[in-house]
Amino acid sequence: MAAPAAEGLAVTALRSVIHRVRQAAERSGRRADDVRVVAVSKTKPISLITQVYEAGHRCFGENYVQEIIQKAPELPEDIEWHYIGHLQSNKAKQLLTAVPNLAMVHGVDNQKLANYLDRAVSSIGRQPLKVLVQVNTSGEECEYIFSSFLLADPEGD
Repeated sequence: MAAPAAEGLAVTALRSVIHRVRQAAERSGRRADDVRVVAVSKTKPISLITQVYEAGHRCFGENYVQEIIQKAPELPEDIEWHYIGHLQSNKAKQLLTAVPNLAMVHGVDNQKLANYLDRAVSSIGRQPLKVLVQVNTSGEECEYIFSSFLLADPEGD
């Protein structure tokens, strides 16, 4: 079945992904509404994000601080922004300040960044920020990842 002429390729693709994710959630015994699809909009123009937004999607992800702080003010405030990937501590406060509708940071990969985000959120009066923590369970040395040992025993006892 062909997509309606007014519906762009990105919207059609997103609807297909959402449908497949909902089916997978239901097969696994989860409620489909408990799963959120983040449309990764990095390097995409605002016009394309607007098209997807107008089709009803509200959750978008970026992985370049400069890009998200340029796009967010140009787009509706009810967008739920997610920052994905490695975030440098020196760019964290800029991100938090420039994107008030930042909902989550994916990939907090070290204690210094976690502490910095916590302090920065408090200093600018934001609600606590949701984060996803990257954990190294393989035992291999990694520069940007929490050790599972550190998480199990943060005091080193």
